[in-house]
Amino acid sequence: MANDSLKKMDSKFEKLQKFEGQDFRRWQKKMHFLLTDLKVVYVLTTPMPEVLEEGNLEQMRKLNKWENADYICRGHILNGMSDSLFDIYQNVESAKELWDSLEEKYMAEDASSKKFLVGNFINYKMVESRPVMEQYHELLRILGQFSQYEMKMDDSISVGIIIEKLPPSWKDCKHHLKHKKEELSLVELGSHLRIEESLRGQEKVWVNDDKNLAGPSSVNMVEEAGTSKNPNKFKGNKRKFQGNNKHSNKKPKLVCWKCGKLGHFKKDCRVGAKSNKEAGPTCYMQDDNIAWWVDSGATSHVCKDLRWFEEFQPIDDGSIIKMGNVATEPIQGLGRVKLTFTSGKCLVLSNVLYVPGIRKNLLSGIVLNNCGYKQVLESDKYILSKHGTFVGFGYLCNGMFMLNLDVSFGNDSVCMVSTSSDSSLSKLELWHARLGHVHYKRLKEMSKISMIPAFEMNNEKCSTCMLTKITRKPHHDVVRDSKVLELIHSDLCDFHATPSIGNKKYVVTFIDDASRFCYVYLLHSKDETIEKFKIYKTEVELQRNELIKTLRTDRGGEYYDPIYFQSVGIIHQTTAPYTPQQNGVAERKNRTLKEMVNSMLSYSGLSEGFWGEAMLTAYYLLNRVPNKRNKITPYELWYGKPPNLSYLRVWGCRAVVRLPEPKRKNLGEKGIDCIFIGYSENSNTCRFYVIEPNDSVSINTVIESNNAIFDENRFSSIPRPKDMITSSNNSQSSHFKDDIPRRSNRAKKAKDYSSDFHLYLVEGSRNEIQTQYQYCFNVEEDPRTFNEAMASRDVAFL
Repeated sequence: MANDSLKKMDSKFEKLQKFEGQDFRRWQKKMHFLLTDLKVVYVLTTPMPEVLEEGNLEQMRKLNKWENADYICRGHILNGMSDSLFDIYQNVESAKELWDSLEEKYMAEDASSKKFLVGNFINYKMVESRPVMEQYHELLRILGQFSQYEMKMDDSISVGIIIEKLPPSWKDCKHHLKHKKEELSLVELGSHLRIEESLRGQEKVWVNDDKNLAGPSSVNMVEEAGTSKNPNKFKGNKRKFQGNNKHSNKKPKLVCWKCGKLGHFKKDCRVGAKSNKEAGPTCYMQDDNIAWWVDSGATSHVCKDLRWFEEFQPIDDGSIIKMGNVATEPIQGLGRVKLTFTSGKCLVLSNVLYVPGIRKNLLSGIVLNNCGYKQVLESDKYILSKHGTFVGFGYLCNGMFMLNLDVSFGNDSVCMVSTSSDSSLSKLELWHARLGHVHYKRLKEMSKISMIPAFEMNNEKCSTCMLTKITRKPHHDVVRDSKVLELIHSDLCDFHATPSIGNKKYVVTFIDDASRFCYVYLLHSKDETIEKFKIYKTEVELQRNELIKTLRTDRGGEYYDPIYFQSVGIIHQTTAPYTPQQNGVAERKNRTLKEMVNSMLSYSGLSEGFWGEAMLTAYYLLNRVPNKRNKITPYELWYGKPPNLSYLRVWGCRAVVRLPEPKRKNLGEKGIDCIFIGYSENSNTCRFYVIEPNDSVSINTVIESNNAIFDENRFSSIPRPKDMITSSNNSQSSHFKDDIPRRSNRAKKAKDYSSDFHLYLVEGSRNEIQTQYQYCFNVEEDPRTFNEAMASRDVAFL
């Protein structure tokens, strides 16, 4: 019977998409249709029939029928899941238990998906660069997903929200639709929008002097100071203008009676005029080939210098550009330009027109607005940002805003520093740095499952990662099927005598083969390896209620303790001599951790002495990044729940930490400047390194707190604490006189606080504690003067 049912549904089952952890409700409905057609769906709601000891034939027949249906139902549910989920749920005994387990896990995730879906609909913004009907259909697709989560929205509300999202150029149509007396349905709204967009496409005409199909771009170019733009400004006597005014849209040609040039009157002529403070704001002289100016009326970016272009395509079709004074210039090319601000952020401009005859390089404010950038004009400054992240700024100069760029010319080329994507400037770089410079593929996978905000991927490459992670091609992977704690990989890593701030020199890793969950310990010497393994074994076996069966390492002597492994029943597997490929899991994990540490140190600018804190943070983050093999985070496989990444911050950034109540004064500063160096493993706090002296906390110490303000765009390059102390002693030795006793020039050894020490803020300074300590030995009966001592009863003992 099972074989007949499988053959019957074979063609239909092939069309059912595999469930990979997303869109559970849609997959659940499709699977329910399939099970209903197979007439086995009743096992999901009907318990297994009970058979008495003296059961009759009818009861046995019902039991066999239910077990057969449960087998078919469970098999179809498992076959409808991806391989990674199949491996997790294959040991579930019944179809009902499997069905309930999936609902319990993924229905809970749908609660957050509802909020994410509502946010997508509310925050959706129509842009001018895309067809309105295409964006309208995207909104309808989001509304269609509401029904999957049993969410209902009235059509009148949906129509009103969509009308409000129309682009600014549809302002008239928006007002017309909003003031219609009869209510519109979504279908009627779509018809109105389709007709309006069709009419707009027919009325759009490109015109140029050569009547080519490719018409000119319109750029409103701001004239220099002294040129009047207000037509109502000139009143009184009428003046005669030279030439014939054939076109009504052309400005009359004004003649100056002082210099004889066109375009201004005598009172506005600048010839012979002296500069004074009332002439308006001025700025430093800028080369027009280098400076870029913001033009809110320009419809395209325009560049006059060919050296700016990274990609260039010549154009020789007669296209021209028309400026605000009706003058025209030919367009000689099209390409891509990259602008680097002094903030270090990079802005990529596409479809930039090359017009050598124009006077200034123009940045179109309209194009930036359509790309989602926010432009703020305040206090004679132009501020550019995107998604709440600062990009760059400019200054007001001669009536226009000039961008503050970091640029240098050399060998007829522009020297740029940063590389970034225009469409995902803030999200991509920020989360790449927050997660310790993990691979961009991991970021894409995490954005798909809503662990981090969504963004577009355009083959991005991080310059820091390219310099610190370049390697050879990998070996072939080995696929194994194992359970948690069945096989543990371990390896020791030597940082070649570069001690951490806790004076540690080695790192040992323990990786579970099934979940890839990793533990990292910092060591003073190699002989601590076995002791760390005992600590690891005790913790994980107690937490997981499982026993470690096999430990796989190389042939290093630090793991050699056969008596201990025999006593606990653990099989110690070792690799062949000089064959690290056999211990590939641990070797690859160490390489990944070292690359992340190297990237984090390079990106933050901290010294190599902070590698210990960077290593502890790297393995903490790596446990929360999806595995390449099964697309699931080791944290979820280990703890059974997805990790929370909302509290992550860029490692090594500056932060201000709030002082606790006992150490905070009523007057004065309430925070101290620190550097963020990691996360606490067993508490909901972060670790900070104090870099500024304070009355309450000494410099070069580590504190833990959950009250801090992070500045993820600001970093500090500081040397090792040991180096700072040594340089201070050397600088003071030159001020000593000859009569002072000679002191040893031997460098002082830094105190060993270990890599994970905590500094708890206590009341009182060292002098106050010493005073209290001395007071403990002074009692009321003790004599205070010599006469009192001689008159006391203890004088007989002298």
